[in-house]
Amino acid sequence: MNSDNIKKGVERAPNKSLMYALGLTEEEIKRPIIGVVSSYNEIVSGHMNLDKVCDAVKAGIRLAGGTPIMFPAIAVCDGIAMGHIGMKYSLVTRDLIADSTEAMCIAHQFDGLVMIPNCDKNVPGLLMAAARLNVPTIFCSGGPMLAGHLKDGRRTCLSHMFEAVGAYYAGKIDENEVDNYIENACPSCGSCSGMYTANSMNCLTEAIGMALPGNGTVPAPLSARIRLAKQTGMQIMKLVEKNIRPRDIMTEKAFENAETVDMALGCSTNTMLHLPAIAHEAGIEISLDKSNAISAKTPNLCHLAPAGDTFMEDLDRAGGVYAVMNELTKKNLLHTDVMTVTGKTMGENVADCKNLDTSIIRPIENPYSANGGIAVLKGNLAPDGCVVKQSAVAPEMMVHKGPARVFDSEEEAIKSIYAKEIKPGDVVVIRYEGPKGGPGMREMLNPTSAICGMGLGESVALITDGRFSGATRGASIGHVSPEAASGGNIALVKNNDIISIDIKNCSITLEVSDEELERRRKEWVCPEPKIKTGYIARYAKLVTSADKGAVLI
Repeated sequence: MNSDNIKKGVERAPNKSLMYALGLTEEEIKRPIIGVVSSYNEIVSGHMNLDKVCDAVKAGIRLAGGTPIMFPAIAVCDGIAMGHIGMKYSLVTRDLIADSTEAMCIAHQFDGLVMIPNCDKNVPGLLMAAARLNVPTIFCSGGPMLAGHLKDGRRTCLSHMFEAVGAYYAGKIDENEVDNYIENACPSCGSCSGMYTANSMNCLTEAIGMALPGNGTVPAPLSARIRLAKQTGMQIMKLVEKNIRPRDIMTEKAFENAETVDMALGCSTNTMLHLPAIAHEAGIEISLDKSNAISAKTPNLCHLAPAGDTFMEDLDRAGGVYAVMNELTKKNLLHTDVMTVTGKTMGENVADCKNLDTSIIRPIENPYSANGGIAVLKGNLAPDGCVVKQSAVAPEMMVHKGPARVFDSEEEAIKSIYAKEIKPGDVVVIRYEGPKGGPGMREMLNPTSAICGMGLGESVALITDGRFSGATRGASIGHVSPEAASGGNIALVKNNDIISIDIKNCSITLEVSDEELERRRKEWVCPEPKIKTGYIARYAKLVTSADKGAVLI
C-alpha cells in the first residue's frame, strides 16, 4: 500500500507517531488510508451540503474496512463571482485545485481517493488531479439544486434570474418582479438546477466512468444523495483491492464517450475547455476538430434549461445519464467495452437503464436535432476554433450576418447593452477576455442574459475570446482562438466590420480582406496586462489558448 511509506517499519515510527497524534488507533492505521477530498464551504450554495455528503462517504469507507481522512479543496461560486473582477479568479482555480490535491495526496501517501466536488471548476480540477495522480479514485458530487417556483407557480432557475435583469432594464418587468426571481430562483442547496457547467461536468463524470450512476442527477436535498455517498465510500475499497486506477478508466475511448454524451445532453460549452484539460493530464490529446465529428453523428436528446424548460430533477426522474447512454447504444454510438468505477464495463452498466420519460429524454429515433448540442466554428476570425451551444440557439440565428459592435472588456459591453445601444442585427464582440488577456477567461453570462432579457436573443449574436456560463443561451460564441491578447484576428475587428456566422456549416468569417487585416496587424499594439501581480499574473504567463483547454505549461 502507498500508506506503508508513512506507517510501516521502525524507520517510519516518527511518521506513525503523528498519526497517533490524530487520535487514530492501531487498527485504523493498519487499514488502507483513503483521502476524502471535501469541497465543503459556506459561500457556495452547491457546496453547503458537502459536509453531510463527506460524512456519508466516510461512513461507507469504514463499513468496507478502510480509514477515511478528509482534507479540503477550494471552490468558487461562479454566480457570485459573475460580473466583476471576481470572475477572473474562477477558471484559474481549476489548476489550483488540481495542484493542491496532488500535493496533499503525494505528501500523505493515500491508498485511494474519494473526490467530493460540485461546482464549475471544482469538478474538472479534481478530475485533472485524479488523472495526474493515478491512485484508485472515485467521485461523488453534492448533486443538483431543485428547480424554483415563482409566486404564480411557474418553474424557474438561475438563468431566468440573470435574464430578469435584462428584462428590467428593457422596462419589461419592475423591481417587485425582480424580487420574485431573487427569492425563488435558487430554492435549495446544490449546483444550479439547469444543464449548466457544474451539472454538465458531474454528468460527464458518470459518462467517463469515474462515478456511480446518479452522481450527476440525484438532487442535492434528497436522502438518495446520502445513500449514494455511502455506496461511493464502500466502492472505493473495491477499487483499491482490485487496483483499478483512473488511467485504466479515463482512456481515449472513455473521453470519446464523454463527448458523445455531452452532445446528446446539450451540455455547457465549458466542457470544451475541461475535457481537453482532463485528457491532457491522462496523457491524451483531444482536438476540437474531433468534437465536430462526434457532434455530426450524435443526436441531441435533451433540452434542459437554458435550452428548454426542464431541469436536472426531471432528467433524474427520467432515468438519468445512464438512460441517455442506453439510448445512444441503440445506434452503437458508445464504446461499451470501457472499464468504470463500478468494476464493470460501461455496456454492463447501462444495459438495463430504461428511458422513463420520452418528453425529457427524446428517443434516439426522435431527437431534437440530428447533430449534437455543441458546435465548433472556424474561419478567419477564429482559425483555431470557437464554440457555441447550438442546442440553445434560436433557429433564426443559426445563420446570421451583421455589423460588429466592438468592446475591449465585459464592462464596456454590458454598459452599452443596458443603455439600449445594441440594435437587432448587430454582432457584439467582446475581446481581451481570454485566458491570457483577461487574465482568467471570464464568463459572459451578464451580457448574454441582458441580450436575451431585453428581447434581442433572436436578432443579436455575441462573440468573445472569453467564455460563457452553462446558463447562457442564444447565438453566444466563445473561446475564440487565437485570443486577442495573443494577436488573434479578433484583436483587429473594427466597428461596423461585417461578420458572417453559419453555425450549421461550422463557419465564422470576418468579411475583411487579408490585405486589410495585415495592414491593421502592423498598427496593432497589445494592451498592457490588466493584472500584473499575484497568482493570476503568473497564470497569464503560463496558460495556453482555449482550443488547447487553457492548460498550464
